[in-house]
This record gives sequence, structure tokens and C-alpha cells, in this order.
Amino acid sequence: MSPKVAVIYYSATGTVYQLAKAVAEGAEKAGAEVRVRRVAELAPDAAIDSNPTWREHVEATRHVEVATLDDLAWADAYAFGTPTRYGNVAAQLKQFLDSTGGLWQQGALADKPATGFTSAGNAHGGNESTLLALYNTLHHWGSIIVSPGYTDPVVYAAGGNPYGTSHPGGAGAPGEEKLEAARYQGERLTKFAARLRG
Repeated sequence: MSPKVAVIYYSATGTVYQLAKAVAEGAEKAGAEVRVRRVAELAPDAAIDSNPTWREHVEATRHVEVATLDDLAWADAYAFGTPTRYGNVAAQLKQFLDSTGGLWQQGALADKPATGFTSAGNAHGGNESTLLALYNTLHHWGSIIVSPGYTDPVVYAAGGNPYGTSHPGGAGAPGEEKLEAARYQGERLTKFAARLRG
């Protein structure tokens, strides 16, 4: 049976969503059954409406199903995406992660490979610290962290972040080099998931 990969993300203006789709493409290429899910938006309409790009993205992605705990129970592997918020995980994704206590107590999240990807406004806006902060939760779950490391030339071409694919959103949409690195990350995650399933 194919490994099951849940790509769960939060994206305000679309950058992390683009990376999530690329991670999913890589996982599918490696033979995974994939669910792409967005976490619930917590920001009030006034905040969303203050940024036309944010509102546009919210409307454009209404078709993407909202993540549930069932998606975590279903999956053999996880890829989590978040924009950086002061070098940390966005509240929307963190709230979802904070709701997993029941699954964690059952051991349902343990021993599964997991990875993360992110975007900050600029190259030094907290990308690495955000991924490290995200991985704190995954360590508590007992996940097996599958970072891209420096295991393929596409990581170097995309800026060389060994913790996970990242993109400076202030530079516009992710280009092909970043998307290719995200695809590689999804493929690598799936390969580990397949090995662990035996």
C-alpha cells in the first residue's frame, strides 16, 4: 500500500500554499496518497480585509478542506507549512497543533516521519527559527524529523535551508527553484514513510 501523507498548512497570502502544493506533488511523485489541508483561519475579517492579497487568497482557497484530527490519524507522514510570525509558528497552525493532545496521549502521532516548510517576508526573517520551533512539537509527538538537509543539489539552488524549504515572501511568489526544493522535500518524506511501513 502507498504511504499516506498529510500536507497541512496555514497561508495568509498564498506563498505557503504554493509550497504546500509543491510538497504534495513531490509526495505523489514518490507514490504517496496525499491529503492537502488548510487549518482554520482565526484572524477577524477586519484584519483580512486590511490586506487585499490576504482576502483574495482566502476566497481563492475556500475549496481546500480544513484540517481535522482525523487527517492526522489517517496519515503515515506529515508535512506542515507555516509563515513565520516573529520567528515562530503562525497562531493558526499552532492552534491546530495544540488540539492534538488526545491523539498524542494515545500514541497515535508517534514514530511517524514529519517535516516542515515556511516563508518569511525576507531571507533572514525567521525562517530557520520557525522550523525549529515547529519541530519542538514534533519532538514531543515522537515524530521522526525528515529535514531535507544538504542531500540534493536542489536544496542549494533554493537557498540552502537544511531545515526545510523556505521562501522570502517579500520577493514575490516562489520561483521554480523553491518549488523544486519543496517537491524534493515531499518526495524525501514519502520515501522515509515507505521505509518505515516496511
